[in-house]
Amino acid sequence: MMLDQKIQAMIEEVRSIARVDVCVFEPEGRVAASTFLPEELPDRALVESFVLSPAESQRVRDGHFFKVTVKGQMEYVLVVRGGGQDVDVIGRLAASQLNGLISAYEERYDRNAFIQRLLIDKLSPSYIHNWVRKLHIRQEARRVVFLIETKYEQDSAALETVRNLFGHVSGDFITTLDDRTIVLVKETNGMGEKLEQIARTLVDMINAEAMTQVRVSYGTAAEDLKEVVKSCEEAKIALEVGRIFYGERVVMAYGRLGIGRLIYHLPRKLCEQFVREVLGEGTKELLDEETLGTIHKFFENGLNMSETARQLHVHRNTLVYRLEKLQKATGLDIRVFEDAVTLKIALMASAALFEPRP
Repeated sequence: MMLDQKIQAMIEEVRSIARVDVCVFEPEGRVAASTFLPEELPDRALVESFVLSPAESQRVRDGHFFKVTVKGQMEYVLVVRGGGQDVDVIGRLAASQLNGLISAYEERYDRNAFIQRLLIDKLSPSYIHNWVRKLHIRQEARRVVFLIETKYEQDSAALETVRNLFGHVSGDFITTLDDRTIVLVKETNGMGEKLEQIARTLVDMINAEAMTQVRVSYGTAAEDLKEVVKSCEEAKIALEVGRIFYGERVVMAYGRLGIGRLIYHLPRKLCEQFVREVLGEGTKELLDEETLGTIHKFFENGLNMSETARQLHVHRNTLVYRLEKLQKATGLDIRVFEDAVTLKIALMASAALFEPRP
């Protein structure tokens, strides 16, 4: 997180001035920042023992240990290595400086920042429990993760629109995953049927207020905070499946991805084999833009010849000619339901092969 980077910069400055190595631990034992070599880090058991002791500072072997407390709560253990009286003074000054840094930099106490870290990092259950209690977040609540993918990086207008829509709602969290993905973790107790409406509202409002295009996806409901990570992963898959198979859609629900999700999870070799069996080697030249447009429009209209011809602005006989030409090349008559399904799956599998997967 950004706070860890600030702490790292601070202790490196201490090291350059005082010529001592400094390490900062979280109470759970995670190293937040360090100038120690990896093999020279203090034993984690020593840190845990110091955390449990009543002492505010303590010398253990060649290290000076200091507790850094903010608002009555111990936040970090700072360790300075070296001998002599000066090291103790340097450690106290560094601990005081770290205390001021944390107090000034409120991200550590930001509920949205905690949710961001929950979604990005693999947090231990004890860490989650401690921060849920500290930040007064209800752990057992029904929540759904919405991902808003912006067209441009660091779209502050889109982020501000989402905050204006849901930032005031108790129990909701708004943060980011990366430069183009905004996250809304929304409490949805008793409103599961309105998820699609929420996603549509996000698309429409961002389009109107921020004047930018976005795609929105959402996962299934999480029953407690730990499962929010799963809902986020599902929303990521929904975005990816939508991009590959349903490019015209701006809202994707993980629970309604249909055959696209199935094909997305198929092994690549199986997709390659199926595409070869159905389309063969020389069919790609036949599937030009006009032919593909005809196929997709025919599928959209439920294999209805008359409606497809009308929407394509062609004579019915022209449409028949195109479909018979396709049948001659592939052996599939997509006027027949079974052949239509086979070609549909083959085209989707072919699209999946040309898209990199995360």
